[in-house]
Amino acid sequence: MPSLPALRRRPALPATAPLLAATGHTLVVAAPAAPPGSGPGGPPPPSAPRRPRATATTGSGPSGYLAVLRLPGATAFTLGGLLARLPAGMFSVSAVLMIAASRGSYALAGAVTATGLAATALVAPWTARLVDRYGQRRVARPAAALAVCGALALVACVRLGAPAWTLFAAYAATATVPNAGAMARARWQALLGEDPARRHTATSFEQAVDEVCFMAGPALAAVLCTALFPEAGTLTGVALLAVGITLFTAQRATEPPPHPCPARGSATPLRRPGTAPLLAVFLATGIVFGTLEVTTLAFADTAGHAAAGGLIVGLQAAGSCVAGLVYGARAPAGPAAARLPVLLALLTAALALPALAATTGSAALLAPAVLCAGMATAPVMITAMTLVQHRTPPARLNEGLTLAVTAILTGIALGSALAGQAADRLTPGTGYTVALAAACAAIALATRLRAPALSGVRG
Repeated sequence: MPSLPALRRRPALPATAPLLAATGHTLVVAAPAAPPGSGPGGPPPPSAPRRPRATATTGSGPSGYLAVLRLPGATAFTLGGLLARLPAGMFSVSAVLMIAASRGSYALAGAVTATGLAATALVAPWTARLVDRYGQRRVARPAAALAVCGALALVACVRLGAPAWTLFAAYAATATVPNAGAMARARWQALLGEDPARRHTATSFEQAVDEVCFMAGPALAAVLCTALFPEAGTLTGVALLAVGITLFTAQRATEPPPHPCPARGSATPLRRPGTAPLLAVFLATGIVFGTLEVTTLAFADTAGHAAAGGLIVGLQAAGSCVAGLVYGARAPAGPAAARLPVLLALLTAALALPALAATTGSAALLAPAVLCAGMATAPVMITAMTLVQHRTPPARLNEGLTLAVTAILTGIALGSALAGQAADRLTPGTGYTVALAAACAAIALATRLRAPALSGVRG
């Protein structure tokens, strides 16, 4: 028989445990007493603990970025995506400087890069469709290899003095560069699932990465081509693309599953309701970006501060990068379709600042105005990209995101051309009014995204 101290050390029976007693050869089992208030009219007995619901602030704050980057494989594919995205901002600048240095013609260099942009607008959506259908690794690696061959062929044609038409053909082959930003966003969506707060954080982070590449890519290309030799920028871009895509696609655990046979109803994004006005918004915002950049450079040159023009444009990208990180640190309020017109209105108001600063003729006043305008662009792009992700079937996600990027690039090309014409024929700051007009058009287009036809679509 156990001693008295041993009996005292035994834990007490829970209140809901049955009571046992032995009487002779009979075992009596008594039902446990009901907890207070559990009888008729009282509250029901406690059930199994439920998982806490995610609140709107889940993953918000600076710790939200650390939380998503600590997910298995996230840091590795983010690094690979960063390296693979830098060449997108390097190839065009490197080609212009390389061709102009060897052939002495900026007109030829501009025509070659414009041809490459047109080829990208045609090829990129098809490349993205193949990525959705067959997987990132199987398509991105051969597509990047073809782009590398095109870039190297361009260097060889320039060095060997080949006919001008070979430059166009070689640079057009770089249109197969896979869209690393779209593939990274697709990985985040597959990794985070239906977690709107963390997906918002990841989308904001990707927008900040885009801005970093936008700032660093052209600047790195210009330094390499001028400080070393004209072909240095292109060769460095080739190396970064090869290493970045290899590292990115090596992360098999985070790669979204391919969709060899897209599900019924997952038609091409161009045919889905609401896609046309959304792509038109991206086109209009691209015009804003193109006019803002060219007009700023032209204004600084006319004001006698040509060297400061690149710095002021860099402030625009820096402001967008910081604003994107701040915007992504907090969970958004309301659906994205309702936020987008409001954010575009704020962008329009911010674009009025450079237009007013240009009337003073002071580059010192223009710099903070362009910084403020840049800070208003990132929330617009994050929200618009969120709408693309919400309204595109998973089997077509890379294609939908690439169509958005293609619309932006087309708008940048149009905006650059319009701003260049305005700078040559009118006053240097006239291009800012073009940006204002494009932003107003974007507001009108964004209001159509809440049309009744899209009432059943999330976002």
